[in-house]
Amino acid sequence: MAEATLDEIVALCKRRGFIFPSSEIYGGVGSTYDYGHYGVLLKNNVKAEWWRAMLQERDDIVAIDSAIIQHPKVWEASGHLDGFTDPLVQCLGECKRRFREDHLREAQLGAEDAEGEIRCPECGGELSEPRQFNLMFETHVGPVAEDGNVAYLRPETAQGIFINFKNVLQFARKKPPFGIAQIGKSFRNEITPGNFIFRTREFEQMEMEFFVPPDSAGEWHESWMEERMRWYTELGIRAGKLRLRPHGSDELSHYSSATSDVEYEFPMGFSELEGIANRGDFDLTQHAKFSNEKLEYVDSADGSRYVPHVIEPAAGVDRAMLAFMVDAYEVEEVEGRERTVLRLHPRLAPVKAAVLPLVNKDGQPEKAREIHHALRGLMATEFDTGGSIGKRYRRQDEIGTPWGITVDHQTMEDDTVTLRDRDSLEQSRIPVDDLVNELVGRLAQPWTSPKPTA
Repeated sequence: MAEATLDEIVALCKRRGFIFPSSEIYGGVGSTYDYGHYGVLLKNNVKAEWWRAMLQERDDIVAIDSAIIQHPKVWEASGHLDGFTDPLVQCLGECKRRFREDHLREAQLGAEDAEGEIRCPECGGELSEPRQFNLMFETHVGPVAEDGNVAYLRPETAQGIFINFKNVLQFARKKPPFGIAQIGKSFRNEITPGNFIFRTREFEQMEMEFFVPPDSAGEWHESWMEERMRWYTELGIRAGKLRLRPHGSDELSHYSSATSDVEYEFPMGFSELEGIANRGDFDLTQHAKFSNEKLEYVDSADGSRYVPHVIEPAAGVDRAMLAFMVDAYEVEEVEGRERTVLRLHPRLAPVKAAVLPLVNKDGQPEKAREIHHALRGLMATEFDTGGSIGKRYRRQDEIGTPWGITVDHQTMEDDTVTLRDRDSLEQSRIPVDDLVNELVGRLAQPWTSPKPTA
């Protein structure tokens, strides 16, 4: 079975309204995208499953939603003003394009060769000396663009959690170990974004900071690595397409004592889905220093106090969505015809069930719409009358709808419908009165991708 290519995923997203290039009528803006109807539903389902894992299934994590624009001192304290940089080189030949030097060096010479010459990958021209380029987007707060009003669009959501640690500690009635989680937009002025929605300048993050007593940080780091790997496989990602890669000493962030990446085998190779870092007490200590506020935990039982260490699972919503789509994509032959199908986990699928009248007469459309109205308050359903029943099935297969409900002449006689399974293509007759319980029961069942593990 051939694995999906990125071109196939891009084509499907455009064809079925998942994702469009942003500002397309004006020629687009590099590596920015707009999400269409099914893209919004799928993305929201990915976020909902993350919230489920963080909040509904646990008692030790609370939620927050911090501002995108924060005080400039936040980024001075966190080190982003001085250290959030990438090495930039520019072609001195014909194309004049800019690239990340470290990416070019690894692609052209390999990770071990730090001294060899690299050339422009577009025109072969000579490259400039590298210079450090800060990735933060700068903006201004207020009506006049003066130095005193300089602010930045946040490059990560994590700092909004750290600067609210004292507020949450006071009102959430939690003590370490406990976590603060949020989902939100981040912005990075990437030198070389690309690979569709894998690397963009505007993206959404799912980050959780788990505050622990210092002597238990290593144990919790191991625990969260296992938990985050489980999340992806439980939602249908094939285990053989995932790996957990520890960072070498040369790539660890200065504040991290240990970091591992959950990597997925995308069409361009294994790449990061999520990082799980042991950040130590760096962030709280830095913000305490710059703000003159004490950011520590005081044990009311014995009066002891300490600055908690932090374990951070940080994932990208867009990357996770791309991984789920790549892993679910399949083209197969059914009864002599080619079928494209997204075998998404039913909980992730944009639409759970499509209600389809076999013909547009004999009261079938009215009955189908009645069933659709009865179901849509419980789950995302779609009513579709356009084209032959075969074309409608295939349209739903392409957007990942796990179940099709067909209203036909027998429905009008005995109030049963045909329930079609996306993956097995099995069809069974179900009384209309049993549909809700049947579908809710199927959604609650554990699900494993029917695709063979690569």
